[in-house]
Amino acid sequence: MTSSPTDLRRRWLFADQLGPHFLDHPDQPVLLVESRAVFRRRRFHRQKAHLVLSALRHRAAELGDQAVLLRADTYGEALAQVGEPLDVCAPTSRAALGLVERRPGLEVLPHRGFVTARPDFERWATAQRGGLLMENFYRTARRVHGVLMDGDDPAGGRWNFDHENREPPPRTPTLDVPEPWLPQEDEIDAEVRQDLDRWEADGDVTFVGRDGPRRFAVTRDEAVAALDRFVDHRLPTFGRHEDAMLAADPWMSHSMLSAAMNLGLLDPREVVERAEDAYRSGHAPLASVEGYVRQVMGWRDYVWHVYWHTGPTYKQSNALAARAPLPTWFRELDADAVEARCLREVLGQVRDTAWVHHIPRLMVLGNWALQRGYDPAELTDWFHECFVDGYEWVMQPNVVGMSQHADGGFMATKPYASGGAYIKRMSDYCGGCRYRPDVRVGEDACPFSAGYWWFLDRNRERLAPNRRMAQPLAGLGRLRDREALVEQEELRGASPP
Repeated sequence: MTSSPTDLRRRWLFADQLGPHFLDHPDQPVLLVESRAVFRRRRFHRQKAHLVLSALRHRAAELGDQAVLLRADTYGEALAQVGEPLDVCAPTSRAALGLVERRPGLEVLPHRGFVTARPDFERWATAQRGGLLMENFYRTARRVHGVLMDGDDPAGGRWNFDHENREPPPRTPTLDVPEPWLPQEDEIDAEVRQDLDRWEADGDVTFVGRDGPRRFAVTRDEAVAALDRFVDHRLPTFGRHEDAMLAADPWMSHSMLSAAMNLGLLDPREVVERAEDAYRSGHAPLASVEGYVRQVMGWRDYVWHVYWHTGPTYKQSNALAARAPLPTWFRELDADAVEARCLREVLGQVRDTAWVHHIPRLMVLGNWALQRGYDPAELTDWFHECFVDGYEWVMQPNVVGMSQHADGGFMATKPYASGGAYIKRMSDYCGGCRYRPDVRVGEDACPFSAGYWWFLDRNRERLAPNRRMAQPLAGLGRLRDREALVEQEELRGASPP
């Protein structure tokens, strides 16, 4: 027997809990809170602030009299105005969870918005031997939830199609695939833009990055339209070049659905089901579908669980003793100060759109920060603030663990550091660059190629116990120009390359 809305408490929805799966009944009464202090505490990208506010206000407009929208400086001030019982789905950050758990009379329900529940992950983790490998978690989740399975076996006889999904880009400026779904702004967006302009002019908040047209969904209907567009027109070509980069084609075949999922507009289970249906119907090849399912119910869920499993001290992990503060040009997204084309293009895309796909994040931005020894906690905050899909739970494992190897190998068996040769192979950035990826010392030396060896030189003692680093470290020992290279990179320091 299902509850009627009169049997239900008013549900407080955070701004990343905006989809129908966060309600127990379509007519359940709702509380929405717009807190100015959230935008004052952090210097968000202007387009991220716009997206979150627009989504919150659109949800209030959709619900009409069913919802109460309170605008206040803090959540506490807003909740003081509520004189009825409330419940809330557990929020996605430790600070927010502490806030709701301390609130008298507020019923806190289990988390939603992920495929695998937290208790199920913890049971899986307890049973593991030899580390909590994402691949093992992903295979278990596939079995438990019956995704891309043919009986007891994985579809196609294989769990992993990464080999087919790592091709370099074609020798064309773009992939020549249909454009992703893009929204049309409305009067709510105009109101949000006016409010953000006023807040900034008043000195109440500050932003980084450029304002621009909204590029991501803020309503359930928009999110479903974006999902439809991806599955129908872009998923079939997703897998092959998912690790490649093209300067003139930042979207390529990527879904651009991470922001919608992280706002709670899409349930990841429905996204996975739509992708599997595309494979079962013959619309999309298995390699593309498996690669995408791996991103959603594999990596996204895994990162979520690692955030909670590792606890509040994980962000401060710094196994490589990286202490350099983010330089101003990097923090301010000053792409025009950069000559290295790959970094200039990627930093410019973040400045202009608050988004790039996972490989520029890892192998350009993260790789550069790793080579330069940027402080991983500070870098985590930067990713959180500058990306439309960035949240604390997203960025701590992705940056501290995967990108910066600051957790000492909990998430990745070796650092994701590479020289210019990788970027040349997997992108078209090197074609118009003043630097040469095959040169490491001198005026034409690629800062990534030189930075790779400088990173190894600084960390050789820390990395020596890692068997996977034996070959690179042996190569470091054979460098005839090692001394000149180290001097060159130390002189570069925090300057833009």
